[in-house]
Amino acid sequence: MKNITSVFLISSLAMTTACTTMKTTENTSTEMPAPDASMENNPFLQKSSLQYQAPEFNKIKDEHFVPAFKYGIKVQLVELDQIANNTAAPTFENTILALENSGEVLRRAQIVFYNLTGSNTNPELQKIEVEYAPIFAGLSDKIYLNEKLFSRIKAIKTNNLGSEEKRVLELYTTNFEIAGANLTAENKGKVKKINEELATLSTQFSNKLLDARKNGALLITDVKELDGLSADEIAAAAADAKADGKQGYLLALQNTTQQPLLQNLKNRATREKLFKASWYRAEKGNADDTRSILEREAKLRMEKAHLMGKKSFAEWKLQDQMAKTPENAIDLLAKLATPAVETAKRESNEIQALIDKQKGGFTVEPWDWNFYAEQVRKEKYDLDENQIKPYFEVKTVLEKGVFYAAEKFYGITFKERNDLPVYHPDVVAYEVFDRDGKSLAIYYLDFYTRNNKNGGAWMSNFVEQSHLLGQKPVIVNVFNYQKPAEGKPSLISYDDVTTMFHEFGHTLHGLFADQKYLSISGTNVPRDFVEFPSQINEFFALEPSVLKNYALHYQTKQPMPQALVDKIKKAGTFNQGYSTTELVSAATIDMNWHSVTDASQFKPTLEFEKDVLAKYGFNLKEVPPRYHSPYFAHIWGGGYSAGYYAYMWSDMLNSDAWDWISSNGGMTRENGDRFRKYILSVGNSVDLNEAFKNFTGRNPDLKPLLKDKGFIK
Repeated sequence: MKNITSVFLISSLAMTTACTTMKTTENTSTEMPAPDASMENNPFLQKSSLQYQAPEFNKIKDEHFVPAFKYGIKVQLVELDQIANNTAAPTFENTILALENSGEVLRRAQIVFYNLTGSNTNPELQKIEVEYAPIFAGLSDKIYLNEKLFSRIKAIKTNNLGSEEKRVLELYTTNFEIAGANLTAENKGKVKKINEELATLSTQFSNKLLDARKNGALLITDVKELDGLSADEIAAAAADAKADGKQGYLLALQNTTQQPLLQNLKNRATREKLFKASWYRAEKGNADDTRSILEREAKLRMEKAHLMGKKSFAEWKLQDQMAKTPENAIDLLAKLATPAVETAKRESNEIQALIDKQKGGFTVEPWDWNFYAEQVRKEKYDLDENQIKPYFEVKTVLEKGVFYAAEKFYGITFKERNDLPVYHPDVVAYEVFDRDGKSLAIYYLDFYTRNNKNGGAWMSNFVEQSHLLGQKPVIVNVFNYQKPAEGKPSLISYDDVTTMFHEFGHTLHGLFADQKYLSISGTNVPRDFVEFPSQINEFFALEPSVLKNYALHYQTKQPMPQALVDKIKKAGTFNQGYSTTELVSAATIDMNWHSVTDASQFKPTLEFEKDVLAKYGFNLKEVPPRYHSPYFAHIWGGGYSAGYYAYMWSDMLNSDAWDWISSNGGMTRENGDRFRKYILSVGNSVDLNEAFKNFTGRNPDLKPLLKDKGFIK
């Protein structure tokens, strides 16, 4: 699997349906509350005056969020009361449509808030996040566990409803049932308490992990220990140390197990220290230790599933996904794991042979893999990462690569906007124009890592598309590229390049949303489908006409020599055993944490993970999982619990779809329009298994993915 990153999605329905019984006084009056003095001049009270309601970051301050939350909750409680107690016969318009339209002030405030807590947080925002996590969880329960609302939804007649309306009604019904609308009053009360605690725990996990990542950075005092790093990388490390009030060189941690700098560090002791700083970051028994939180989360999720009548949390979670059952997900992981581990063993033997040839006198360890794998790649393919980087300058990759491919395949164009306020000086903005030249969306990018930003890369909406609300998309992509020293070019690796194409694939999914209703618009789709548009977009990074346009030397402006291009392509399946094994093992850990059926099956975090890896044959100590349980943010602090397999499921879809595209003319506007019509523009308005068949004319096949990885011929 190629560079895989997380997408940060905020469900429209979740945004519009938050409520509480804990810290909020329910307003049972049907009279809409007027804003009080605390809302005076609050930017969330009204729609933004900027184009497409882009956030007015020049006006938004930390102190605006709590008043907007409080007022927004009061308003939505009244709206919910009006819907639930409407004496008129239930209709789509007076029930579903009313729910879709509710919570406008709260939605505006939440969507900006959660984007900022992910990308530019501070202690005040973290405090608010912890306080309001159970409140918003409770507010969600006010919808999904509301008997009157559910009764109205079930009573709605489907006669004369359009296809999109029928789909929305179907999904609302399913979502209510999954949330526990059919439970007894006693069990609903138990689920509410569990949801509130889980929301608090998830927020605590994320905040602890942010601190663990920051505090776990490796401080080096002797520059000799950094032998192998470039002058720019050393300068950046020195700048990071200075910014943190330290002397020396600070090697910041990325959210993954392996760290990018391990590839070039010649000093084995430094490599070991950096790897262990990453691996042990959140299990030191200090304030940053996440283990007790995740163990409690896993237990509560199992208890919730039992209340819902399911054997495990995974069984409950997957019922509305493409995979449908944990067994189907595990089956896919197993089919990938066997060839991946066998390939990784061969790769390990090659690395060990090189170590022995160099008379290293040691057995390969995880902190050695990337360093020697890079040497093996140079030896086998004569490919040096340091030869590649000068051809990948961030803005050139974006405008002449990512944007160029989108223009050729879909006909859309981009114009930089310097007049829009942003939430951090590093953020840039563009306006997007459709194939007919009409304005389509606003698009922000936040490239560089900061110690107040979550790790990884993601896409999110500031405004979601909806014909009903007259909204066009306002989207952001967030990355964690290393910021260059002052005056130096921002050069990135080829993996970073594919990350940019990947996240823009999510952006395309949001840009081309064409739905009437927020709840089924754009990226509001099952987890195991949402990565499909992003992963297929990675293929454009090496499409010849695209690569030729953006792979330009930052100094000479000359295109990358064809010989170097050929080396990159030939090395395409290099290290796939390792990269697939680390991903599949992480997904297997996730699925096992969430497939527990009885509390007696739980063990302390490290023991549980060790047993899972052994059980499923992940016995190569030199190939650790991409995420170790204590810092597996996707599943404990994000939305991928029992869902990390989704990356592999989507990758199956993406390889098979690209195989179809390649066999039917490749990068043509006709194919782009077809992919937009059947995949990118349907949101969740149709059955997505059928949407895939509409595009390719067949059910997804695993063979193209196995071929792409070099596991079969």
